[in-house]
Amino acid sequence: MKPSLQLKVGQNLTMTPQLQQAIRLLQLSSLELQTEIQDALESNMMLELDEEENVDEAAAVEASTSDQGERELKTEVAGEDIPDDLPVDTAWDDIYEGGGYSRTGGEMENGYQGLEGRDGEERSLREHLLWQLNLTPTSDTDRAIATAIIDALDDDGYLTCSLEDILALMGEDPGVELDEVEANLHLIQAMEPTGVGARDLRECLLLQLRQLDAATPWREEALVLVDKHLDLLAARDYNLLMRRMKLGRSDLSETVALIQSLNPRPGGQVHDQAIQYVTPDVYVKKVRGTWRVELNSEAMPRLRINADYASMIKRADNSSDNASLKAHLQEARWFIKSLQSRSETLLRVATCIVERQRAFLEYGEEAMKPLVLHDIAEALGMHESTISRVTTRKYMHTPRGVFELKYFFSSHVSTEHGGAASSTAIRALIRKLIGAETPERPLSDSKIASLLGEQGINVARRTVAKYREAMAIPPSNERKRLF
Repeated sequence: MKPSLQLKVGQNLTMTPQLQQAIRLLQLSSLELQTEIQDALESNMMLELDEEENVDEAAAVEASTSDQGERELKTEVAGEDIPDDLPVDTAWDDIYEGGGYSRTGGEMENGYQGLEGRDGEERSLREHLLWQLNLTPTSDTDRAIATAIIDALDDDGYLTCSLEDILALMGEDPGVELDEVEANLHLIQAMEPTGVGARDLRECLLLQLRQLDAATPWREEALVLVDKHLDLLAARDYNLLMRRMKLGRSDLSETVALIQSLNPRPGGQVHDQAIQYVTPDVYVKKVRGTWRVELNSEAMPRLRINADYASMIKRADNSSDNASLKAHLQEARWFIKSLQSRSETLLRVATCIVERQRAFLEYGEEAMKPLVLHDIAEALGMHESTISRVTTRKYMHTPRGVFELKYFFSSHVSTEHGGAASSTAIRALIRKLIGAETPERPLSDSKIASLLGEQGINVARRTVAKYREAMAIPPSNERKRLF
């Protein structure tokens, strides 16, 4: 074989760095975009925020006011001769012991937390119970036992192990007995939230009922029902409950209503994560009978090229500094262009969605039309992958609430009249039928399917069951009530 040269003609798609940046910015959420813009401002000297003039004027007024205050203060103390070190007759260490109240990150060395630290951040259930334990006068042994019990609680506030297991954990202390562990469990159960430290649902409900006022109506009946007949209540055997407790239908209904007002997961009242709020990317509102779509200007700050740094670039200069300025200028221009392209694409997609789902904005979920990514891509002349990136983690604020753009896409189900109904509309109809059912005789999945068939929507029983489970609606046997 001899080496030879060959010439081939072919086509391939090459993604430039600028195209990759535009695609990456397109799929970012508003929070991630804020972080990306902040990183770009810190790394590129050519970029700066396009702030309004009134903000600059307010800052100038504030600066002049502070300068005037400093000048007045200097004028008042100008005639006084203040030495650098003032004479004192005592030292700080002579009165206060060092290290007793040093705080790091809002927490003190002895385990207590300042009020500003507790109010400024979310706490877990464990931290909330330990904070109450620190305020309770107990011995070191009892504190160790109570801490072990708190560590054994799950997120709902239930004790996940037996008292014997807690006693085994305290094996290093031979003086601890089982009754001491049980006494500390009662101590935990007396803390907030009410019902924490229970070993099962029955004990959790009893703890909450016992802490109610004795004059609470139906409290005694609820205590008896939870203590002796909780299994019948779970099975919704109301007829047998009325015979066992010798109560009428209305009296039993009031007793069950009191039990249902309790919290079966008391630990969920204490949040261990900060609440994350959703920032809408687009706003939809009706103006003079026409639905208008606008971008949220606060979600994307405006950027511009720094004129001072741009004026320092010289065309004939080939130095490294001038080359760096040119590179930063080119990157800044591409970044601003990518942001503008993202905004334009998002606005076009949101406008097209609003045009297709105008009935939803007018009448609600039952009027939602079937829509897929291909429909929007074909209408706008874009690829489906681009539509998928635009609609992922982007939110629309409408008069009916805040929805992710993905929410407006749903599959279709054929109707008897040759049309199609969206799965979102079918779920809304199922929810409406269940909400209007008779509590004593709830609708089964087969009955719901037949009722939808009478409206021209042909769905199977298993499809109704799938939609019902997706909406976290229990089956008919669990929805049965007295009234």
